[in-house]
Amino acid sequence: MLFLQELWEFLKVRKKFWLSPIIVIMLLLGVLLVFAQGSVVAPFIYTLF
Repeated sequence: MLFLQELWEFLKVRKKFWLSPIIVIMLLLGVLLVFAQGSVVAPFIYTLF
């Protein structure tokens, strides 16, 4: 949690709020790939990339 707190402070101090959607999308894609790796849906997800 310390990393997320420091990241939020960086975004707030440097006025880099435009980075927030990019970070969120990257995290969601990473979570999707991790959870889909062992499932039946994996071949369909990998065709998206």
